[in-house]
Amino acid sequence: MIAFDNSFARLPERFYTRLDPTPVATAETIVVNDALATALGLDRDWLNGPQAVQVFAGNAVPDGAEPLAQLYGGHQFGSWSGQLGDGRAILLGEVRAEDGALRDIQLKGAGRTPYSRGGDGRAWLGPVLREYLVSEAMHAMGVPTTRALAAVTTGEQVARETLLPGAILTRVARSHIRVGTFQIHTARQDVEALRTLTDYTIARHWPDADGPAGLLDAVVAAQAELIAQWMGLGFIHGVMNTDNCSLAGETIDYGPCAFLDTYDPQKVFSSIDRMGRYAYANQPGIAIWNLAQLATALIPLMPDEEAAVADFTTRINRFADLYQAAWVRVFGAKLGLADPTLEDADLIQRLLTLMAGEALDFTATFTRLGMGEMPPALSAWAAEWQRRRAGDWTDRMARANPTVIPRNHRVEAVIAAATRGDFAPFHEMLKIATRPFDPLDETRAPYALPPEPTEVVRQTFCGT
Repeated sequence: MIAFDNSFARLPERFYTRLDPTPVATAETIVVNDALATALGLDRDWLNGPQAVQVFAGNAVPDGAEPLAQLYGGHQFGSWSGQLGDGRAILLGEVRAEDGALRDIQLKGAGRTPYSRGGDGRAWLGPVLREYLVSEAMHAMGVPTTRALAAVTTGEQVARETLLPGAILTRVARSHIRVGTFQIHTARQDVEALRTLTDYTIARHWPDADGPAGLLDAVVAAQAELIAQWMGLGFIHGVMNTDNCSLAGETIDYGPCAFLDTYDPQKVFSSIDRMGRYAYANQPGIAIWNLAQLATALIPLMPDEEAAVADFTTRINRFADLYQAAWVRVFGAKLGLADPTLEDADLIQRLLTLMAGEALDFTATFTRLGMGEMPPALSAWAAEWQRRRAGDWTDRMARANPTVIPRNHRVEAVIAAATRGDFAPFHEMLKIATRPFDPLDETRAPYALPPEPTEVVRQTFCGT
């Protein structure tokens, strides 16, 4: 069974609505994450049994759970959307993992809630498999992220552009507290709720933080590290709204996410990002914008609001230096540099400029460099790189550069097969994508190939 804690449910009820998941017709397991279950201290035999399937589908509420949908607000594509909240997700509760920290267990696609805003509260199979694959691959690549504990089919159809098979993802997170969780209480001028939420978030995630200012510092630093890691993998989140910005510093909500194939810093995949707000190169700037919204939300807690605005602005502006240092460290490791410094930024940027100009594949270029293969377009640049690298540079590059990422066309092929009832490609890709740094062999090599012209994915779509 699951030993729940439910600390969020002990907060006042203006933070959430209590309700059970909506049952589904016929639940069948697609996959259970045994390794994550072990890390959470869960009973693996139970998790792979018939009772757990019913829990993952929302047909049964386990003992000790206190299901609820969380309230939050947020800016979406730069515009204030007011009240949002879990429109298709139910937090079952929390468990204390083997590392001593609490982890949320949430069902995504578990039915309508008071925050559904006209939506059906369900998820279709494609986005569930995408989030499972990508979040577990991101974890394997060392990126802070929500994770996937299980995925089940529901035996029901979900209406999108057409009727599609339904599914539910069991998601695990350090918490589901977002920038938007703070914003909604500031918008409602509920300072008491804001203070309670701040104290709770500090106690849960940043116990060394000193009040709202310390919380802001901690989140700024965590986001700087996170976005630098995204950039180092060519990852595009696709929908960096404030309701998708985690106070725990994790990647959350893999809706229209994608990875770069050909390197293009202005690349956008998301079908709903029509103005390119969340393009690859814009992600650091958007992180600053989101953090500014968090700072604004915290201002009412400060005794001197005018002084707090100036102080918080200074704290937000630290992101630039923190991010630049993290970016150089990430890309320096990708180039095998033993002790990358800010002086290496020019070397890194010139490589990226060449990659963009020559339309080189992002992941494959670093893999080839690490194997000693030199794309002709990089030969002049490589002379300086070779002078800068030293020691076991190939080992450093092997540890920093995945040979396989969840390439967009491969993910789409997996989804297409699963929609026809064939889950074998999903399971094969999951095994490969969760060992991203293994050397290429006969089995892995096809997953490292860029798409053929007919396979190129030009748009990705939000599951709602």
